Amino acid sequence: MNRKSLKDCTEEELLAGAINLDEAALSELYDRYELKIYSYIYRRTSDQALSEDLTAQVFLKMLEAIRNERAWHSSFSGWLYRIAHNLVIDYYRSRDRQKQISLDEAPFMPDAQQNPVRAAEIQLTAEYLRSAINRLTEEQAQVISLRFLEGYSFAEIAAMMDKTEGAVKALQHRAVSTLRQLLAHEQFQ
Repeated sequence: MNRKSLKDCTEEELLAGAINLDEAALSELYDRYELKIYSYIYRRTSDQALSEDLTAQVFLKMLEAIRNERAWHSSFSGWLYRIAHNLVIDYYRSRDRQKQISLDEAPFMPDAQQNPVRAAEIQLTAEYLRSAINRLTEEQAQVISLRFLEGYSFAEIAAMMDKTEGAVKALQHRAVSTLRQLLAHEQFQ
């Protein structure tokens, strides 16, 4: 592929090149999706270094799958988000198995001027929400993240997940209902 024309290539053209392990096509796909995947992961973890590591792992898994001819079946972007979601889930599962908490996992204080009690409340609420999202089904968590954290429309999410808009709306409704129940339960513990 001609380097100058890569920016003008459609995703389908880039994907055809990626299947043939064209480095330029793979590089352009990385450039198009790296920030989106990083943002998706960061909003689930609130940890810059971890998000960078997991983002790199997403693209390594992508390359590995392409080499082993186990790549996406319908939506490339949906497939990347699914890989990212699974890596985040795996991270939280392995972290939950650990008994000790390192000092690196101490709550982030966004502003030294901010009330420490309020900062702790915000951190706790974010942790409850992340924990609750991780307890949703894979598809529900993906819809919640793509819709509310990434700002995609129902039509865009439907295309990514290879589902109808109605199915995505139903997944969102069930996910929000489940989140309400989980968060209400957390409040009373």
